[in-house]
Amino acid sequence: MTKRPPLSQLIVYALGQLGWSLAGFGAANLLVYFYMPPESEGVLVFPSFIYQGAILGIATLIGFINFGGRAFDAITDPLIAAWSDNRPAKGGKRKRVMGMAAVPFAALSFLIFFPPVVGISWLNALWLVAVVFLFYLFLTLYVVPYTALISELGHHPPDRMLISTLISITWALGFVIGGMAYLVQGYFEGFTNPVQAFQYTVGIFALIALVFMLIPVFFLREEVYAHQVVAEDPIAPREALATVFANPNFRIFIASDLLYWLSLTFIQQGVSYFVTVLFGLPKEQASSFMVISFVVSFILYWPINAGVKRWGKRPLMLSAFAVFSTVFALTAAMPYLPLNKTMLFYALAILSAYPLATFGIVPNALVADFIHENEQATGRQQAGMFYAVRNFMMKIGISLALLLFPSFLLLGKSAEQPVGVQVSAIAACIFCLAGWGIFRRMEREA
Repeated sequence: MTKRPPLSQLIVYALGQLGWSLAGFGAANLLVYFYMPPESEGVLVFPSFIYQGAILGIATLIGFINFGGRAFDAITDPLIAAWSDNRPAKGGKRKRVMGMAAVPFAALSFLIFFPPVVGISWLNALWLVAVVFLFYLFLTLYVVPYTALISELGHHPPDRMLISTLISITWALGFVIGGMAYLVQGYFEGFTNPVQAFQYTVGIFALIALVFMLIPVFFLREEVYAHQVVAEDPIAPREALATVFANPNFRIFIASDLLYWLSLTFIQQGVSYFVTVLFGLPKEQASSFMVISFVVSFILYWPINAGVKRWGKRPLMLSAFAVFSTVFALTAAMPYLPLNKTMLFYALAILSAYPLATFGIVPNALVADFIHENEQATGRQQAGMFYAVRNFMMKIGISLALLLFPSFLLLGKSAEQPVGVQVSAIAACIFCLAGWGIFRRMEREA
C-alpha cells in the first residue's frame, strides 16, 4: 500500500507549479505585447522587431508563430505522456524527466524576448520560430510528468481536491508574479530603455522560475508517496488515446475546457489592451487587475471547496462559465456604459476572481477522478495520458486564441480605433457561453 503523502510533501510538489507557471507566463501572455505592442499616446511601447502587417489578409506573423509553437506543443503531449507512463518507477520516473527539462525551459523563457537584430528583420522571425518551438518542447517535458503526479500523489480521494487547491494557489502566485511584469518594467525604465527594462524583468522571472521548478525534483519523495503501476505490456500511444477518449464525460469536459482556455488566453493576451484602450488607464494598471483578481481568488478557495462538497463540481463549473462571459461582455461594452471606468475596472477585477478560482481548482480534480475511474475499470494507470489529452485540448484552445487575438487587433488597437480590442472581448464572451452549453451536457459527476 503506497503511503499517503503528508502536507509538507504536497507543498513541495505544488511549488513546482509556481515555477512552471512563471516560466510559461511570458510566452503565453507577453509575446504579443512585446512583438506587436500596444500604442501609448500614439507611440508604440516597444520598437518593431518583426513584420506587423497582415499575412494572407487574415493573420499576423506573431499569430502564426504562436499558433505553430502551441500546435507543436499539443502534438508532442501524448507522445511524451506515453513515454513517461511507461518509464520504470524506480527512483521516481516523473521527476527525473522534470529535472532534465527545468534548466532549458527556464533559459528559453528568457531568450524568447531577445531578438538578435535591432529593427524589423526576417532573422528575428527565424530566431523566434526556433526558440518558440524549443521552448514548448521543454515546457511539455516538464509539465506532462508533473501533472501526472496529481493523481499519483492523490490516491486518496480527499487528497485530490487538496492537491488541486494547492497547485491552483501556486499557479496563481506564478501568474501574479508574471503579471507584475508591467510594473517591474516601468521601474527599470527609470534606468534604461523599455526593451532592456522588459528583458531585465523576464530574466529575473526566469531565475525565480528555475528555483521553484527544481524544488520537487530534489525534495519530492515520489518513490515513497506516488502510487505508480507500470504495466508489464506497455500500451501503445494510439491504444492509450482510444481508452482515454472512451469516457463520454471526459470528452465533454475537454471540449468545454478548450473553450475556457480560448477565453482565458484572450484576457491574458488582452489585459494590457483592455486597460489602455477601453478603460483609458496606464499600462501599469494591467498588473493591478491581475493582482486584484488572483488575491481575491485566494480568498474564494475555501468557499469553492465547500461548494464542491455541498453541490458537486458540475454546478460550480457552470456558474464560473456564466460569470466569465459576463466579465467579457461588460469589458466589450465599456466605451458605451455610463459608468465610472475606474470603478468598473476594479469591479471586473474582483468579479473575475470567482471563475479564475473555480477553473483553477475543479478541472484538475475532475481529471484525477476520471483517471481513478478508468484505473478501476481497466486495471491500467494512465495518468500521464489523461493529463496529456487535457493539456492537448488546452493548448489547442490557447493556440487558436494566439492566432485569432493578433488578427482582431488589425481592426484597431488604439483609443481612437478600439474595434479590434472590443471584438476580442466579444469573441471571448461567445466562447464562454459555448463552453457553458457543452459542459451542461455532463450528466453526472466523474
